[in-house]
Amino acid sequence: MAKKDHIIRCITSDGTLIAMAADTTNTVYTAQQIHGCSAVASAALGRLLTASAMMGNMLKGEGASLTLRVKGGGPIGSLVAVADNAGHCRGYAENAAVELPLNSVGKLDVGGAVGRDGQLNVMKDLGSGQPYNGQVNLVSGEIAEDITEYYARSEQTPTVCALGVLTDKQDHSVLLAGGLLVQLLPTAGDEEIDQLEKNLAELEPMTTMLAKGMTMEEICRKALAGFTVEVLDETPVEYACTCSKERVQAAIALLSPEEIRSLPDETGFAQVNCQFCNKSYRIGREELEALARARENAET
Repeated sequence: MAKKDHIIRCITSDGTLIAMAADTTNTVYTAQQIHGCSAVASAALGRLLTASAMMGNMLKGEGASLTLRVKGGGPIGSLVAVADNAGHCRGYAENAAVELPLNSVGKLDVGGAVGRDGQLNVMKDLGSGQPYNGQVNLVSGEIAEDITEYYARSEQTPTVCALGVLTDKQDHSVLLAGGLLVQLLPTAGDEEIDQLEKNLAELEPMTTMLAKGMTMEEICRKALAGFTVEVLDETPVEYACTCSKERVQAAIALLSPEEIRSLPDETGFAQVNCQFCNKSYRIGREELEALARARENAET
């Protein structure tokens, strides 16, 4: 996988439409390898990671980040993806090994794995003040339609979202992954809407366009055919975890002194695994005792 993942953002010169396309193949492949995802779990988590990368890219402010959580009552359990505006994203599926038959049209049954009885939660942390929280009921569990619903309901922004993950039929490894997000700006009128609807009706699936070797700029221009298009920026994307021993200790320090002292096993260590990258941290009894005493001192 020599190509580097990236997002391209474009705008029409009349300021009526904005589009972004993301190639997240390496990012989703990395997630699959870390979590040992089945094909359907790779598709579900890959779609959510791709959506988070594009949505995170739109955030303003240094260090701004976004968390997407999907829980639809399906066998995959909860799906979580976190991304910042610098193109770093990470995520996990509660049951990454879930296997399901193909759906009625011969595709990976993402909706069946995720379920439809639940919500998509969106939390935006802009680095200043209280984080923004939005929530919508799931439409299909297929992720892209649920992202579209979120923008319509919570942000009142007409949005079209397309997401795709292609896996190998033999070993189920991720071959291609990407997404497209198109939004109508307040200046858009009926003529622009009609043209966009025509374009979208003729648009091929995201993985088909990727398989043809189309660049992200070409995909944006195809979605915005009939308009003069300007490229705004390009951002690299990668799977990146922010965990560290210090962060683990900080999380443990939030527990009560009694809970902290109960953590060591018979070997004298507490073992904590990161959900996002599966890295394991061992915290010794002496370190835990120091954290417990510090907690006691803070409470007095």
